Amino acid sequence: MYSLTKTTQFQNAVVLYSLCFIPFSYSSSDPRTAVAGLYCGKRNNSSADPNYIPTFVDDMQSLSLKLTTRRFATQSINSTPSVFAMVQCHNDLSPSDCQLCYAIARTRLPRCLPSSSARIFLDGCFLRYETYEFYGESISAASDRYSCSNDTVLDPQFGFRVSETAARAAVRRGGFGVAGESGVHALAQCWESLGREECRVCLEKAVGEVKRCVSRREGRAMNSGCFLRYSDHKFYNNDRHGIHNKGVIVAIVLTMSAFVMLVLLATYVIIVKVSKTKQEKRNLGLVSKKFKNSKTKFKYETLEKATDYFSPKKTLGQGGNGTVFLGVLPNGKNVAVKRLVFNTREWVEEFFNEVNLISGIQHKNLVKLLGCSIEGPESLLVYEYVANKSLDNFLFDESKSKVLNWCVRLNIILGAAEGLAYLHGGDGSPVRIIHRDIKTSNVLLDDQLNPKIADFGLARCLGLDKTHLSTGIAGTLGYMAPEYVVRGQLTEKADVYSYGVLVLEIACGTRNNVFVPGAGHLLQRVWNLYRLNRLVEALDPCLKEELLQAQCSEAEACKVLCVGLLCAQASPSLRPSMEEVILMLTERDYPIPSPTNPPFLRISSLTTDQECSSSISCSTNSTTMVKTDQASYTSSETSTTHRRN
Repeated sequence: MYSLTKTTQFQNAVVLYSLCFIPFSYSSSDPRTAVAGLYCGKRNNSSADPNYIPTFVDDMQSLSLKLTTRRFATQSINSTPSVFAMVQCHNDLSPSDCQLCYAIARTRLPRCLPSSSARIFLDGCFLRYETYEFYGESISAASDRYSCSNDTVLDPQFGFRVSETAARAAVRRGGFGVAGESGVHALAQCWESLGREECRVCLEKAVGEVKRCVSRREGRAMNSGCFLRYSDHKFYNNDRHGIHNKGVIVAIVLTMSAFVMLVLLATYVIIVKVSKTKQEKRNLGLVSKKFKNSKTKFKYETLEKATDYFSPKKTLGQGGNGTVFLGVLPNGKNVAVKRLVFNTREWVEEFFNEVNLISGIQHKNLVKLLGCSIEGPESLLVYEYVANKSLDNFLFDESKSKVLNWCVRLNIILGAAEGLAYLHGGDGSPVRIIHRDIKTSNVLLDDQLNPKIADFGLARCLGLDKTHLSTGIAGTLGYMAPEYVVRGQLTEKADVYSYGVLVLEIACGTRNNVFVPGAGHLLQRVWNLYRLNRLVEALDPCLKEELLQAQCSEAEACKVLCVGLLCAQASPSLRPSMEEVILMLTERDYPIPSPTNPPFLRISSLTTDQECSSSISCSTNSTTMVKTDQASYTSSETSTTHRRN
């Protein structure tokens, strides 16, 4: 959004450059460039967009080109934000007079920027822009105007009768009419975008408006779809094609107009860039101040050398907002260095979120953030190096998945549960944290294939006295709990649901979003096999030989699948806590309830006041809350499209 200072500077520039056109407004055949009314609209989110004014400039230039062959033109560019523009010259103007009138109008109209709408009435033409398509509007109670001159005459009906005559003529003759009698002259013009009936309605209102000017020498009605003027002198042209060649004047004016618009555009771009640079410095200043005396602070030069100056050969992964490199510190320790590529205000908030949350917790199953660097030419995050990257690299690869035998998978399932239980306030954790994005690509494996939960960019801290958070929806398709998708109410049970999906993926070796004809998605397939008492058939085929050799392992695997179904139940109240999950996985005699069916998500069938239950279909097909799996060691913004809190 513009500040008051920026807007004033921009408008002053427009006024200064517009003075260049005053000498050219005179012509032997009057193009009628006197401004009858300039009306600016309000600002909105569209007009605050950095692309708004460049789009406006493009529209104005396109209108100028179209006016070379006609007196009416509309223009809109299919962009974000959209700007719709229209120009109408009065039919008695010659083509060169029309272009001259438009040239003056387009230099005056930018005085309204950055308003989202504006209209200018000259005595010979009309120009308007909006953020919506307005071409069919004829009248508007909010924006229609009229004006009367100050000097009076004796006739109480002066101007009224001749205005009616001109209006009737315009309706009959396609939108333009003139009339003159007893020393009074009138002109009526409807925009060519209106039909005959809309023209009649607009001019009927205009006649009523100029009636308020009776006994005045001049009156004007300026409506959304038409213009009506009367005067005590003849101001219109009988010969609508003009009588003099003003090509030289027009060429000069159009050249100057194009120059002014380029200068304005350059001024605008400079203002935006300077403002953005200042904001980035303020944002980085906040980070720098916070970590000035922190032990987590690294020198940029140290990390630059550690990554061999960010050599492509050292690349570990690529995320949406940065690249992760392998670094070797001077003491020989391997680290993962993420090179961030943005410095916006939202980035500062997300950056603080990840750094503050993850640097304050220590657990063997949580990735450790070692520090950061924010004083170099770019910002860097430093994580502990986890040798085998993410779980999905092994689990869904036909050759690598054989490394994950049942004992390894059970250890990953249990380790992830212990890490989540710690986040949720267990095992002496000083805070309660909801991760919000538990999935296979956010579980890293060390050199012993032990799991470590990563990526805390979407995590939220839950106060000890709170039962839930109301927040914007963010996460990854297939892992988000139904009650969170529907209501945005976030509790630890949302993580439990994601964990349940994770357990089923690990045990079955299948992504949750893979659809098998006749069997459905992963949750549906496992649930159907559970009901048929054939749960063992859901397990990853590469495990079956191993499990057949030990009958107890097969039973244990089926128990793990039951725990996964329990965590992925539709009702959050029926899901166990993560501490209960750990007991179910580690204690032989701990009771395991019978699971109820999970939700099969289809978001189009949900409304905000519905409760997701076993009989309701909920969805993950909404792209407004998608997070796609990308590189590990990612900060919060690496791979997310989500609604901000």
